[in-house]
Amino acid sequence: MSDSINSLHLTENKRLAFLKKFIGQHLNQSPSAVGRWLNGKLIDVKEGSMEIEFTVREDMTNSMGVLHGGIASTILDDVVGTMVYALGRDFAFTSVNLNCDFLHAARVGEILLTKGKVIRAGKNIVHVEGEITNAEGKIVAKCTSNLIQTSLKLTF
Repeated sequence: MSDSINSLHLTENKRLAFLKKFIGQHLNQSPSAVGRWLNGKLIDVKEGSMEIEFTVREDMTNSMGVLHGGIASTILDDVVGTMVYALGRDFAFTSVNLNCDFLHAARVGEILLTKGKVIRAGKNIVHVEGEITNAEGKIVAKCTSNLIQTSLKLTF
């Protein structure tokens, strides 16, 4: 995996270095508005992987009082998207698909760990996986996604 990631750019990865400064902090300064609303706490970020903790808030729940599937999907999409952004590619990537499985309920106040990892980083398509687990290690939700390179040139 790391060979395919590293072979596509040989310059210093400024985005990854920037994100590493926020390890241990809440992401209320995220460039993503939804990322600021989710307000996760960055646990770790490396080239091709990322871990963020989220606390389930009442405004993230459905009528049954558990984490809404759409919010779980949003968490997964935001984490894997930020992880791909942190690869330092010249152009932006966007999700082509996001396939989520919802496997366990999460209630208000629970702290969830979301992990993302790059499975394959091609020139135009990056295939990723994400997983949300609770404190007991139960999988709350998991996803696979493909992100495609856009024509939007990134300046940072």
